[in-house]
Amino acid sequence: MLDGPRTCFGLVLDPIERISETLFGVIIALTFTCTLGVATADHVKVKTMLVAALGCNLAWGIIDAGVYVLARVHQRGRAGLILRAMRQAPDLQTAQAIVADALPPLLASVVPAEQLELMRQKLHSLPEPEDRPVLKMRDWSGALGLCLLSFLSTFPIVIPFIFVGNIRLALRISNAIAIAMLFVCGYAFGRRSGLRPWVAGLAMVAVGAALVGVAIALGG
Repeated sequence: MLDGPRTCFGLVLDPIERISETLFGVIIALTFTCTLGVATADHVKVKTMLVAALGCNLAWGIIDAGVYVLARVHQRGRAGLILRAMRQAPDLQTAQAIVADALPPLLASVVPAEQLELMRQKLHSLPEPEDRPVLKMRDWSGALGLCLLSFLSTFPIVIPFIFVGNIRLALRISNAIAIAMLFVCGYAFGRRSGLRPWVAGLAMVAVGAALVGVAIALGG
């Protein structure tokens, strides 16, 4: 409900947010590289593809950053509403119920009334929240991090087309890098979600390939 002491840039974003944004960037980049006709591709077409892939991921990174900022505004505003509602509760039981509703369901189900009361007291001692949500530096850092993840995740996939003269070979290297990135994203997701990491990695490769296929088929 309230910000913790984490201030390091690497800890601003949730691990799943970082995984999701990287995965999104890889899929978007693949929709460009996989539509490249190797048999008829020339350097002008490759250059156009590279610019389009980088531009698209940058655009979506900016959009995701904007959505992230809106989500942070909502989170901070909701925290203020919860704190005010708790302080204005007509009785102790209602105040504790408000605190319990703000907790994750699993945690709320095992927290005894004594702990809820201790939480209520600590929350009650906090300063009065702002009249309207105020974004902090770590919120802007998180938005910037999302934008950079979406943009930078494109580079490993398009770099082979810059340094490898043979377009067919460059495409194979690019696809191999993309598969590796999808697997790493899936592996990390599996570790964070209680799944078998290797299975989750392989599944992410399959899911990523399917999503790319859908995007290409629909003209994305």
